[in-house]
Amino acid sequence: MSSGTFVDRIDPFAKRSLKKKGKKSQGSSRYRNSQDVELQQLPPLKADCSSLEQEELFIRKLRQCCVSFDFMDPVTDLKGKEIKRAALNDLSTYITHGRGVLTEPVYPEIIRMISCNLFRTLPPSENPDFDPEEDDPTLEASWPHLQLVYEVFLRFLESQDFQATIGKRVIDQKFVLQLLELFDSEDPRERDFLKTVLHRIYGKFLGLRAFIRKQINNIFLRFIYETEHFNGVGELLEILGSIINGFALPLKAEHKQFLVKVLLPLHKVKCLSLYHAQLAYCIVQFLEKDPFLTEPVVRGLLKFWPKTCSQKEVMFLGEIEEILDVIDPPQFVKIQEPLFRQIAKCVSSPHFQYAMSLIEENNAVIMPIMFPALYRISKEHWNQTIVALVYNVLKTFMEMNSKLFDELTSSYKAERQKEKKRERDREELWKKLHELESNRSSGRTAGGSATTSNSAASAASTSLQPPSSAGLNSHQQQSNSGSSGSLSSGGAGGDNNPATTNAKIKQDKADN
Repeated sequence: MSSGTFVDRIDPFAKRSLKKKGKKSQGSSRYRNSQDVELQQLPPLKADCSSLEQEELFIRKLRQCCVSFDFMDPVTDLKGKEIKRAALNDLSTYITHGRGVLTEPVYPEIIRMISCNLFRTLPPSENPDFDPEEDDPTLEASWPHLQLVYEVFLRFLESQDFQATIGKRVIDQKFVLQLLELFDSEDPRERDFLKTVLHRIYGKFLGLRAFIRKQINNIFLRFIYETEHFNGVGELLEILGSIINGFALPLKAEHKQFLVKVLLPLHKVKCLSLYHAQLAYCIVQFLEKDPFLTEPVVRGLLKFWPKTCSQKEVMFLGEIEEILDVIDPPQFVKIQEPLFRQIAKCVSSPHFQYAMSLIEENNAVIMPIMFPALYRISKEHWNQTIVALVYNVLKTFMEMNSKLFDELTSSYKAERQKEKKRERDREELWKKLHELESNRSSGRTAGGSATTSNSAASAASTSLQPPSSAGLNSHQQQSNSGSSGSLSSGGAGGDNNPATTNAKIKQDKADN
């Protein structure tokens, strides 16, 4: 295939990498130092012999296994890799079947070998937009040796000869902290081994238990409020589920605070599906220990209830169902109303799928909350499967309390009629408002033309108006001075009133 043909086939809108996906991605931060060490084949360890020579050989093999190899190049140092692999297998067998092999000088050598191999800077993800739900994880290239190191570590912790009093000198808080950091590895095989190892350490070292819980608390808080990225949340929650199961009663305030401040906020992270099963198990374990925690737990779930993601709503409802399986009836009464209001909202969603068993003893409270949403869905929902499920729930309601069911049906229909009437009234009111606005607009247009015509008429009447009374009196005086005979007739502009005329004649005579 030519390069031009390859470029033509690239879809610029496809969300995928151009790299080949035939092989699983691998990464490693293991690189050989400039000072290469040539490993020599050592004789095998004998489990039935506990002499000083065997102890010395044991320590030599542990030190030999501290050498790291670069597995990104599979063809280099093949001899050294094979010698180390055989030595690790020999160590695991020797610890498992030997008796009295874990002497005090061996403990620091074992922990040193484990630290040299395990504690490292984790390689960055090859995909910056890594999605654990869709993308394949980056596997650890040096896993052939790492797996054997983890097996040696487990055999060491599980051995009958293991003494915690000696082990606590080398397995301290710093060691545990470095171990917890490895839970962020993308390789699920490594996280599975880490889960088992940390659980063994928690069980054997009582002095480290509070520290381990505190550090897990810190990891979760950083995950929730800062990074929203940590690959080992599910594995840590599995360990916590076992730890919570062993809590003594009554629960300490520290444990209750961990539930409310850490476990409940874990529900709001967008990648909840990766660890929800383990998280729900921890929540249920707390409620089985202390039923009085039911109300704060349910109200906390309602606080973080998803608003737009129906898949998360399904997970929340599944968790609620698990809680209802262990809830005490007095505690249920405290949370039934807010809980079923939220369930009614979920049912009202047009794209929602749900499955929930209801509590028959509290149907008088639950039915009025759930009935309107269920009845509306039975009449209006687009998905026939959902409609069938809703019909089954309504049928169950009717069998629980037929009288209340009939009352709710009548009340719902009456309320619907009122809603329709209010809708009609609202539409009529808006129609009248539109008509009034139209009439006002047409009135303004007509008023503007009428104002223009009135102005023209006013100007015309001003030009045709008769002379004023002052002008008329002046003209009349001029007529009277010219001829007195005209006063008796009054002229065209005179006054026809006899009293006025006689007064004017008397005035003329007095002037003469």
